Amino acid sequence: MNEHSQYAPRTHSVKPAIGLFFLAPLVAEFLLGNLPIKLLPALVMLAPMYGGGALLIRETVRRSGRGWPSILLLALAYGILEEAFATQSLFNPDYLGMHMGLLKPAYIPALGIGGWWTIFVLNLHTAWSIATPIALVEGAVPERSTTPWLGRVGLAVTGVLFAVGIVAMTLMSYRHDRFVAWPSQFAWAGAACTALIIVAFWIPRRQAALRSGGVPNPWLAGAFTLAAGSAFMLIHNRWGWWAASAILALDLIVAGAVWFWSRRAAWDQRHVVASACGAALAYAWHAFFQTPIMASGLVTRIGNAIFALGAIAVIWMAAKRTSRLSRAARETALQEA
Repeated sequence: MNEHSQYAPRTHSVKPAIGLFFLAPLVAEFLLGNLPIKLLPALVMLAPMYGGGALLIRETVRRSGRGWPSILLLALAYGILEEAFATQSLFNPDYLGMHMGLLKPAYIPALGIGGWWTIFVLNLHTAWSIATPIALVEGAVPERSTTPWLGRVGLAVTGVLFAVGIVAMTLMSYRHDRFVAWPSQFAWAGAACTALIIVAFWIPRRQAALRSGGVPNPWLAGAFTLAAGSAFMLIHNRWGWWAASAILALDLIVAGAVWFWSRRAAWDQRHVVASACGAALAYAWHAFFQTPIMASGLVTRIGNAIFALGAIAVIWMAAKRTSRLSRAARETALQEA
């Protein structure tokens, strides 16, 4: 995506880093409605994995001078790492003994994976667990959206926390379910992660010259991702390969549209934040229809409302600050013209 915050001072600030550390798991599990508010203390365990992963991805990409294509590739690698190694849900026919049948829709016997579940869960992690929280927190501090937030010590601590989070999740999953995937499955998953990481840092730092031309209003960009995210949530796994194909079609439509618009000079951080807002709101409404793990009832729905209102507050702050900075940049450009 096109980014226009190169005028930001290169100063470290731990506040947005802390914000991302906790926002990532809140979006990934609680805003989605997968975990109820009663399990909010689980944030202590989830934050090192989700938050540590999102922060580590964001910091390494921004330090290398790269942008959103690299973030998305690393987010996909994160999804494979969590679901193939930490939870092994990509390969487990009865994950945690919950009889959800995740691998049955569009099952691929040769690989021992479910086509629908693999595509579905990797989309969740790429678009929502990692990309959406990063975009929202960067929008809340638009003047530092493309600069590092942590120094070397902070980055090292983040790496350690992430490793602790992954190990803790792996041990917890194995304690509840002694399933172990095939060695070949681990090998292919590791190769995929490695390839994605290499490509993420192989992408050139410099962007091609931006083109002139119109782009949708930020409100329309947000409505577009809200519609796409909502459609994604409404695709039912019982459709099997049709469900997997529908998700892939949505991926191509959204990725193609955003890539096309982001090549134009008029696309700025307001559009990036708006796109993340639409994605977050898709999670927020879906939570009220999601059956959470280990709890349900009135308290759970009250929790859904609290998380939705919290998401709206973050969205409002990010949108307001990004718009204010964008307006100031336009006024400065007009004065210099």
